[in-house]
Amino acid sequence: MQLQVDLNENSYPIHIEADSLNQLNTLLSDLPDKTAIITNQTIADLYLEQVKSQLQHTELTIILIPDSETSKSLHEFERIMAELLAQGFNRSSLLIALGGGVVGDLTGFVAACLHRGCRFVQIPTTLLAQVDSSVGGKTGINHSIGKNLIGAFYQPEAVIIDTNTLKTLDTRQFSAGMAEVIKYGYIDEASFIPWLQKNKAALKALEPKALQHTIHFCCNLKASVVAADEKERGMRMLLNYGHTFGHAIEQVAGYGEWLHGEAVAVGMLMAATMAKQQGFIAEDLASTLREIIIYFDLPTQVAPSMSAAKLTSAMLKDKKNLEQTLRLILPKALGHSAIYNWQDLNYIQNLWCEFGASKSG
Repeated sequence: MQLQVDLNENSYPIHIEADSLNQLNTLLSDLPDKTAIITNQTIADLYLEQVKSQLQHTELTIILIPDSETSKSLHEFERIMAELLAQGFNRSSLLIALGGGVVGDLTGFVAACLHRGCRFVQIPTTLLAQVDSSVGGKTGINHSIGKNLIGAFYQPEAVIIDTNTLKTLDTRQFSAGMAEVIKYGYIDEASFIPWLQKNKAALKALEPKALQHTIHFCCNLKASVVAADEKERGMRMLLNYGHTFGHAIEQVAGYGEWLHGEAVAVGMLMAATMAKQQGFIAEDLASTLREIIIYFDLPTQVAPSMSAAKLTSAMLKDKKNLEQTLRLILPKALGHSAIYNWQDLNYIQNLWCEFGASKSG
C-alpha cells in the first residue's frame, strides 16, 4: 500500500505494509556511499540487524540516542552532528530515523542542518510516529522554555511503515499513539469516529486489517493537509488539536514524564470542554471523546502537583500564538474543527483547575 505526499520537487512516498523492513533493499535502492542509522537501544535490539541486512551496499554508521523525550536536546543534536562530520558525511549522505517520534524529530533536524540539508528517510516503529510525526517534515528539538521551539520544516525522501513493528510496542506507547489517531476524527472526516467506535476492540487487539485501515486513513489525511499547507500558515494548524494544552503539560511536568500522546489526550478533552462551554458543540460530542480516550487507557486530567498558572504560562510559548493571544483548535462538529484566537487567560487557568491542576504555585 502506497500513498504520496505531493509537494512538487519535495514529494515523497509513504509505504505501508507488514514486513516492509525486509524490503528495504528494494525500497531504498539508491543508496549513497555513507548512511547513518539513528535509533535507540530498545529499537536496535529489536530491528537493527534486520535493517542492516538490507543495506549492504553502503558504509553504515550506527548512532544510538537515549530512549526518552529528553533526547530532543541541543546536547544530543551537537553530539550527533559532531560524529557525522567526523565520519565525513556530506549532502549526498543518507540519515535513517529508525524509531518513534523522538528519533524521527531529532534525526530530521540533524538532516536539515547538516551541510544545510542531506538525505533523510523515516522508518517509524511506534503507532504515534506511523500515523503522525513521520509524515509532513516537522523536525526539531525541545528547549526548557517550550516544546519543539527549535526546528525546521524538512521533508524526508520516503516514509517506510512496517506495521509488524507494532507487535513489539508496549501498551502505554500504543495508547499514546491512539491519541493522535483519535485527533484525526475530530478535525476531518466525520465517518471516522463511528468507524473507530465500531472497531476499537480490533485495534486494541492489533488486528492487521484494522491497523492498516487506521494508518492509511491518518497518513492520507495528513498528506493532503501537508500538501495544501506545508509550512503551517493555515489549515495545517488543525493537526494541532489538543497540542497547545498538551505541550504545556509536557513542559511543566518535565520532558519524558508524560508521553506526547498522553498529554494530547488531556489537551483534546480540554479543548472539547471549552467548545462545549462556548456553545460550539453539544455534550454528547465531548462525552464520546472522553469515552474513547478512557477506552484506550489514556489520562483525562493532570496531577494536583501541576500549577494552573505555570501551565497557562507555558501555553503562551506555543509557536502558533500571536503575541499574547492563544491560537487554539476547538471542535465545532464531528470531523470539523476551527482555529480560535483566545485572550482570556483567567478562563484558561480555571479550566486547568477543572482538569486537576492546583490554583497555587
